[in-house]
Amino acid sequence: MLDPETEFLASKRETGNEWELFKENVRPLKRGRKIAILNDALKAHNDNDIKKSLFDQRRRLIQAIDEYKGEDPLHPWLECIKWVQEAFPPGGDCSGLVVMYEQCVRTFWHSDRYKDDLRYLKVWLEYAENCADAQVIYSFLDANEIGKTHSVFYISYALVMESKNKMKAANEIFNFGISRNARPIEKLKDAYRKFIARSMSRPKASEEDSMEKHLPIRSFGTVLSRGENRMQTLDSSDISRKDSKPKGDRVLAPININIYKDSNSADIGSHHHPDVSKPDVNSWHSLGPRAERNKENNAIPTKWRSYKIPQRPGSRTGGAGASSACIEVFVDEECEETHRKNVESAKSSALQLRQEEERALKRETDLLWEDPLRNFPSNSLPR
Repeated sequence: MLDPETEFLASKRETGNEWELFKENVRPLKRGRKIAILNDALKAHNDNDIKKSLFDQRRRLIQAIDEYKGEDPLHPWLECIKWVQEAFPPGGDCSGLVVMYEQCVRTFWHSDRYKDDLRYLKVWLEYAENCADAQVIYSFLDANEIGKTHSVFYISYALVMESKNKMKAANEIFNFGISRNARPIEKLKDAYRKFIARSMSRPKASEEDSMEKHLPIRSFGTVLSRGENRMQTLDSSDISRKDSKPKGDRVLAPININIYKDSNSADIGSHHHPDVSKPDVNSWHSLGPRAERNKENNAIPTKWRSYKIPQRPGSRTGGAGASSACIEVFVDEECEETHRKNVESAKSSALQLRQEEERALKRETDLLWEDPLRNFPSNSLPR
């Protein structure tokens, strides 16, 4: 009887090794990934038909969001986001995931029904991970009382403040969550105990270090002020004075430094030593006349009026459009009809994906990275 490894090799089945070839480009998910779906998604790197089918499926899911008539309008959004995370393992701009996050949270931010929904809060937290400053997101959630009953909000918010070395603010956030009895409370208390242990093991910054952090940073090459220059002079003089003091009976031997002397400098110092003179074979005894020095400028200037630019025959007043007929641009009727249908379908899309969707998504993703609340009304933003 054959062992399983020999039986597998004899069967000559495909291993689905796309994961091994592209595993460094796969973005990890907290819930994990299914290897079969992952291998099928990674085949799009080398197969344009599979890549096209992925974009078509994404359009159908977006269309399903518009056509949903059920009792839970958040559900199709979550299904679309989950599918995009699986179908586009590297993430990136072309997946449109950040745009989906933003439009999903913007659709329901004013709904009281989803303010305490854990599913909706997790979309906010995933969106915060794709922004330059996640504190902006958490300030918005705190101001609009979104997710305040869940402990994961306070844990994630405190970790962001801890990463910015704002330990006092992180401690206050944990205390707020415990006082509000966020669910599950044991998970929040356990995270708070770990935070206290980390903060106690941190080296405490001295007063000098804290003062140095508040000092303005001077770029390289700038001029010191008079006070700073005097302080540096005093410091350097103190250091040199300490170095010049003999240590015990130890006698430092003198150091001989060889000074380089250029052989061509004999003529310069001849007034100090008139008897020493060395001929310089490479010196210029004569610079020559002016014409010799400017020999590269041998062209003799002439009057420009002696040269005439040839003109095209014909009337100069009629212009090019007067004598030539208009050229009609050919337009393919089939392409024009397809373009019209795409424009009409894009207007009803929740994400408003344009024809050049990859460049449009990249531009929108970059803008949301810098300002994640750019599309929200100004009166909803925290002050």
